[in-house]
Amino acid sequence: MRKSKLGILMLVLALLLVFTAGCGGQAEKDKGQADTEKIKVGFIYIGVPGDAGFTYSHDQGRQYLEKEIPEIETAILENVHEGADVERSLEQLIQDGCNIIVANSFGYGDAVLAVAKKYPDVKFLHCSGLDTEKNVSTYFGRIYQARYLSGMVAGAMTKNNSLGYVAAYKIPEVVRGINAYTLGAQAVNPNVKVKVVWTNTWFDPTKEKEAAKSLLETGCDVIAQHQDTPSAQQAAEEAGKYSIGYNSDMSKFAPNANLTSPVWNWGPYYVKTVKAVMDGTWKSEAYWGGLEDGIVDLAPISDKVPADIKKQVEAKKKEMTDKEWDVFTGPIKAQDGTVKVPEGKKMTDAEMLSFDWFVAGVEGNIGKW
Repeated sequence: MRKSKLGILMLVLALLLVFTAGCGGQAEKDKGQADTEKIKVGFIYIGVPGDAGFTYSHDQGRQYLEKEIPEIETAILENVHEGADVERSLEQLIQDGCNIIVANSFGYGDAVLAVAKKYPDVKFLHCSGLDTEKNVSTYFGRIYQARYLSGMVAGAMTKNNSLGYVAAYKIPEVVRGINAYTLGAQAVNPNVKVKVVWTNTWFDPTKEKEAAKSLLETGCDVIAQHQDTPSAQQAAEEAGKYSIGYNSDMSKFAPNANLTSPVWNWGPYYVKTVKAVMDGTWKSEAYWGGLEDGIVDLAPISDKVPADIKKQVEAKKKEMTDKEWDVFTGPIKAQDGTVKVPEGKKMTDAEMLSFDWFVAGVEGNIGKW
């Protein structure tokens, strides 16, 4: 009788163990599925995806993310101006279930940090930002490398050594790009000058076009830009001059004028980051990748550009991709002729991220900030 009872007890225990293991495995499986299902990435945009510029490039990255990780969900809020609307927009995305927030403009920084404190379980990715927190990463690309290459093209194609540059704001990101472009142009044409006009906006087609026209009227025969729309390209096209785009390949908007464009490729970064959140390995970081990561690049160069110049550009691109050389390597002089970077020295990331001076050859002013 005791043996019979013992046998029954052992059978019951065995069944319980099997059932528990099965439920545990299913629970873990369900937990993994739930973790995947609940990932929702919210994107807050300074412009609109149809701008063919900065926001367009980010939205291409978002679409790439959806394609590569189809089990996640994304949401967007577009045309959110830097100011009071930002915090409200971030809150709205979180209330809508987003647990990863991508903020694609420098001026969103204060709002991102404020909202991040209120929602420690939400991950924030701030593009071109300066400040990180436990749940806030910053990310950007070394677009100055592609700027330098585009400057080489412009310097080779100008007929009068006068290049125009339509610039958004007097911040290090924009100043760094102007300097890199100028150094690239001077590498193939030491007599080049770069004239800068400020618009004080990222996205305003009318202002951007008017700024480009003003530069063309002063005699500039190649127009570059740090703006979000192709309006400056169209101004150059209408004037029968050359242009350098930005953010995406802008050749279709100015087929006769556009020579090339420094471009963004955000998709792989978004995929890598979201996967890290999903598998629990994500950590806050200040990411600044370059040509070697593919996050920045140069759009195809126009057939109008001589083959020997294209070869020079490709050779310099390889040097940067292989990390044999970088743009801000001395000797580099400032506008007033003083040596800012001695020969053989290279600017540190911290120095580049706080650029507040123009290199020799730039005609324009930054003022104080």
